[in-house]
Amino acid sequence: MTTREFDGIRLEKVREHVWEIPREGGMNVPARVLASEQLLEAIADDKTLQQLRNATHLPGIVEPAICMPDGHQGYGFPVGGVGAIDAEVGCISPGAIGYDINCGVRMVRTDLTYDDVRGREDELVEALFEAVPSGLGGGGVITGTADAIDGALERGVEWAVEAGYGIESDCTNCEDGGRRPDARPEFVSQKAKDRGRNQMGSLGSGNHFLEVQRVTDVFRPDVAEAYGLAADGIVVLIHCGSRGLGHQTCNDYLRRIEQTHGDLLAELPDKELAAAPAGSDLAEEYYGAMGACINFAWVNRQLITHRTREVFGEVFDADPIDDLGMTLLYDVAHNIGKKETHEVGVGPDGLPAVGNAVVDRTERDLYVHRKGATRAFPAGHEDVPAAYREVGQPVIIPGSMGAGSYVLRGGAASMDVSFGSTAHGAGRLMSRTQAKREFQGGDVRRELRDGQAIHVKAQSGATIAEEAPGVYKDVDEVVRVSDDLGIGDKVVRTFPVCNIKG
Repeated sequence: MTTREFDGIRLEKVREHVWEIPREGGMNVPARVLASEQLLEAIADDKTLQQLRNATHLPGIVEPAICMPDGHQGYGFPVGGVGAIDAEVGCISPGAIGYDINCGVRMVRTDLTYDDVRGREDELVEALFEAVPSGLGGGGVITGTADAIDGALERGVEWAVEAGYGIESDCTNCEDGGRRPDARPEFVSQKAKDRGRNQMGSLGSGNHFLEVQRVTDVFRPDVAEAYGLAADGIVVLIHCGSRGLGHQTCNDYLRRIEQTHGDLLAELPDKELAAAPAGSDLAEEYYGAMGACINFAWVNRQLITHRTREVFGEVFDADPIDDLGMTLLYDVAHNIGKKETHEVGVGPDGLPAVGNAVVDRTERDLYVHRKGATRAFPAGHEDVPAAYREVGQPVIIPGSMGAGSYVLRGGAASMDVSFGSTAHGAGRLMSRTQAKREFQGGDVRRELRDGQAIHVKAQSGATIAEEAPGVYKDVDEVVRVSDDLGIGDKVVRTFPVCNIKG
């Protein structure tokens, strides 16, 4: 058996692209890294492996804790991590979901081709930058009245469509129909609501973006056809989350958990993994508040979609729906925790097994924590929208602004290998601080424009430097591993045309 060791952490190669950290010490289960040799070297370059091993200490976690091929160091729980925890005897951990609750991506199809856009890139990127709020501060597509905030938190995309900011298929072509039915807005603090009030329909900053792309490669023509994608077609990719509202909610509950469940926290190797025991009042309140933040993030992306449609209508002097065919392919979250039913190993008591005590396998309700990981349900799964059920759920994997992005479909092996999950992007190679030392925003922008015909506009040169292509892992390699493992199958590749960032 091939073994590798990084900073005292031993990994055994189980099979191609699957590396296991064996259970030892306080670990409740083993951990697995899904990566090629090339990606494993990058993943091991920071504290990702240590954080993954730490995550196995969470009570009730079922085998195994997983790191996706785009994994990198996060806060407590690695970005690219998947942790499935028993919903009866386990816990729920805000840190294993992330501060930007329901950070995610959506792709909007159009009937335009690259020839329709070529020569109009400057006009388009300027119009989008002017129309779609971005950056650290406030400002949104709409002003968040108390009724708007409550409607977004409770009803998600359904509220936005009824308010005139979308069409019915924007609901049906969204994960969970764009609405978490277990959302409980009353468990979101007023401070969090106030932070979200002026950010409804805004990109924010960091790695969030709106990108106009063209389809360059089609790998599975039958699935691409089912998704309404064709070579040389123009699509729009939107990447953002719940902004300050989600961040505040995560922070609120981390502090409350620290105060209320210090005994559990004392048993964990990292306080950023702070968790509320399943069935506790605090676990139920956090789950309801998180559901409301998920809904808010979907509304945020929906409002940006509405504004984007308006811009395309003005630039191309056409109706964005009837003439340009701007319909939602799919919207999928990648910072989220959800109660799902999966088959797991159980011990003699019928509860999740620890170590070698597995005597049977049965279905259990789990809190599946996906932090920088994308749901990837296969064909036939009841939670895949009816339009895609025969081919599998669309999975959107953004690359850097100088590389391609991908649309995958949920792979047949995903339920067995990764609790129905795959990667969420290229994954960072270096910190923002290091990126600003190594890259100049103006140089990156010129190189993208002159060398690859990619038109980028951002609030500052520093933002462009932080998101330079060299900052990220090779998205082609990330997707190759996903495809090889059968957890997310390549459907099409896209390439940037215009990009706006905060």
